[in-house]
Amino acid sequence: MTPFGEAMRRLRAERGVTQRQMAMAIGVSPAYLSALEHGNRSEPSWEFVQRVIGYFNIIWDEAEELQMLACLSRPKVVINTSGLTPQATKVANKLAAAIGQLDVPTLEKIEALIDSDALASGPAADIGQPEPPADKP
Repeated sequence: MTPFGEAMRRLRAERGVTQRQMAMAIGVSPAYLSALEHGNRSEPSWEFVQRVIGYFNIIWDEAEELQMLACLSRPKVVINTSGLTPQATKVANKLAAAIGQLDVPTLEKIEALIDSDALASGPAADIGQPEPPADKP
């Protein structure tokens, strides 16, 4: 399950909505919703997230959080270490190999390290920030 899928499932449960009901209302198949919830689809599009936000009538911080979770819900992540240090490549490969065996407290520590003030001013600060939609001609 992805962070976005978990949030969507929670919203549905809180409101007593089935996948089928939600799918019909926002114009997708129940299978697509199920795949999103279970992490079998890539991150949802900005437009899809906006439909979900509208469907659940969520605003402000909760809507922003849902958009951030969508950006952090790619189940197949690629880390490009080209041009980085050998240490960065080594750490990326070790993390890729170990991620499935790490427990929640360890994952929380890694996340806290990434989110720490020391990294907040660098490129990692933009992780999870939704990209604005591209202008259409």
